[in-house]
Formats: sequence, structure tokens, C-alpha cells
Amino acid sequence: MRNTILLLLTLIVLPINSQTAEEYFDKGYLKADLNNFKGAVADYTKSIKINPDDADTYYHRGVSKNNLKDFKGAVLDYTKALKLNPNKIEAYNNRGLSQAVLKDFKGAILDFTKAIEINPNYANAYFNRGLVKNNLKDYDGAISDYTKAIEIKPDDADAYFNRGGLAKDVLKDYDGAISDYTKAIELIPDYPLAYYKRGLAKGLLGDDNGACQDIRKAQQLGYDATELINLACN
Repeated sequence: MRNTILLLLTLIVLPINSQTAEEYFDKGYLKADLNNFKGAVADYTKSIKINPDDADTYYHRGVSKNNLKDFKGAVLDYTKALKLNPNKIEAYNNRGLSQAVLKDFKGAILDFTKAIEINPNYANAYFNRGLVKNNLKDYDGAISDYTKAIEIKPDDADAYFNRGGLAKDVLKDYDGAISDYTKAIELIPDYPLAYYKRGLAKGLLGDDNGACQDIRKAQQLGYDATELINLACN
């Protein structure tokens, strides 16, 4: 952190007229790293004015705009980045996420799919496409995408958790759901919602003791399960 701050101070004191596009980019990057996203956007914008043909600067300005919840602005920047570099898979993935927030689910799926076409082993795109397919009630498609994400990245606890939820709620495969929740807990032992959901699945299979153990564990980890504990576990 000390080196980051020193470098930032060095860049700030440079005379304005001597700063290059790269120096403004570096300032923006450091400000984003310090969560000063407004300042980052301002510096990326100055960099773009000097060099309007750098895909990375548009991409990173889009990331900062996304953090400022300017999702429309982020989409525009990711789009510009992709015009300059059509193979930048992170821009497809991030544009897809921003479009999903804006409820453009079709556009989001197209972007995640494009990222996967460029790199078939891009686990994040499968996971994010699964989220959108779930919103569109394409549950089989969502399960397929979570499964692929897990194949590529077997330590992704959230992919197991999400697939477990679909297995329980859609397929009524409670044993499969418990298996996925258990794997998520193995990867993140203090995953309160995974304990809670596993408890619900156990309850649906008639394992009341196991259900209450998990629900109480979720409560211990900070998930408010008081109502269910009072109703079913006392």
C-alpha cells in the first residue's frame, strides 16, 4: 500500500501539460485500486482524450463506472473497448453483467456466449450466463452452465451453491442439492446460507435432526433463522 501511495503522489505532482495518456491511465488505475472511482473515471477520461484508441483505458473506465452504478455508461465503455479489441473477453463478460443489471438479459447472454466462444474454458462466463438463464427460468440451461463452470473451476463454492438451489427447487433432487451445498461448505466452511439451504433440503427428506443442526449453524454464522428455529427446532 505504501508503494502504491508513493507512486500516486509522484504522478499527482507531475505538471499537467507533461502528463501522457499512460500516466493518466496509471493514476486512474491507482485511484480505482483505492476505491476512488470518480477520480479514476476522470483520469481515464483524460487519458482517452490524449489517446482515444486504447481499448484497456475504455475497459477500465467501464469497470469504474460500473462500481459507481453507472451501468449505461459502463456498457458504452465496454462496447468501445470491444470495437478496438474484439477479442477482449473480460469486456464481453463485464458488459454482460452490466446489461443484466439493466434487465437486458438477451444482450447479456449474447455477451457471455461470445466470451465463451473466444475462450471455452472461461468459467466466469458460464457462471454468469447461468445466473441470467436462471432469471429467465431456463433452469436446465442454468444447471448446465453451473456444471460447466464447476468442471473448469472445481473450487467455485457459489457455483455449487447455485446449482444446489436449482436442483432442490426445480428438479426436486434434494439429495443432489445436499451434495452441492455440502461441497460449497467444504470450500467455504463459514457459508451461512449454504447451511440454511442444506437444512431446508434435509427437512424435505425428513431428516429433522440434520435440518435443525444446519439451520442452527446458519444462525451461529449470522444468518437470521430465528423464525424457522422457533417453529421447527424447539
